[in-house]
Amino acid sequence: MAITLDREIGQRQKTWVGSILSSQTFWVLIAVILACIFLSFATDTFATTRNFYNITRNFTFVAIIALGMTLVIITGGIDLSVGSVLCLCSMVLAVVMNAGYGLEVGVAVAIGTALLIGAFNGVLIAYLDFPPFVVTLGMLSIARSLAMVVSNNSVVFQFGPDHDLLLSIGGGAWFFGIANPVIFMIVLALLTGFVLRWTRFGRYVFAIGGNEQAARLTGVPVNGIKVTVYMVSALAAGVAGIIQTGWLGAVTTNIGAGMELQVIAAAVIGGANLAGGVGTASGALIGAALIEVIRNSLGLLGISAFWQGTFIGGATVLAVLFDRIRNLRQSE
Repeated sequence: MAITLDREIGQRQKTWVGSILSSQTFWVLIAVILACIFLSFATDTFATTRNFYNITRNFTFVAIIALGMTLVIITGGIDLSVGSVLCLCSMVLAVVMNAGYGLEVGVAVAIGTALLIGAFNGVLIAYLDFPPFVVTLGMLSIARSLAMVVSNNSVVFQFGPDHDLLLSIGGGAWFFGIANPVIFMIVLALLTGFVLRWTRFGRYVFAIGGNEQAARLTGVPVNGIKVTVYMVSALAAGVAGIIQTGWLGAVTTNIGAGMELQVIAAAVIGGANLAGGVGTASGALIGAALIEVIRNSLGLLGISAFWQGTFIGGATVLAVLFDRIRNLRQSE
């Protein structure tokens, strides 16, 4: 009996260690740690309080949106509109507050805008069976255009009576000197992780990505879940836009341009599978962290910023290659 119990415990330990070593998120985390160690010795400015503050605050916006994107990717979808949704929500917030309304009104209108866009995308994809790529690509253009219409293509940098409060939310550090955007990111990541791991909604999301037809046959409300995840994706972009507006102190119509590519890269590098069925909240954060470390390191090492896309694209391809190799080994 004792031998059997010891064997069972040993088997579980091997399984646990094996699952960690086969996890893409784990190896991306190792890459982030090794990169940070290397840069700490290679440069005099990387391992400084100011630089770490900048890194953590910069990558939070991509990370927050990547949390919502991860849910979409787990279901087998994609959302190319998040950068433009961020821009539109930021501009709506700025214009409403500039008109003399308070922060709560501006935030409510911005969040409502994000949810409306997400619902529109979700309904077309879930109920009318439009391809996610086409719908969200169209919304990328529509949302950016609407941001120009709302602001008359101008810069907004005055936010009415709650101007200082908005700047404090995005640029302040209320708890233990940690930047507010980082606090928001951590809270949202914990919430997303809890939902994916411990709720029925999370199980439904994975079921749809694993086998949508089987999920329908077992009674999963596939269409409703799809609409919801696209609303969550747009909501994440809207929240990031609100926080980023407070951080920057001004909004232009080019804010968030190209951000959707970084967000998708962060989710995929962090372990989300574009075929669906795989993804974690922690992976989204770690993927976003690696992208920001790459971006930050280029300047510190004196490498042209034009190489940023090459490094990020290469990391994305390697992440997909790692996933393919792992799937082939499992199939064998």
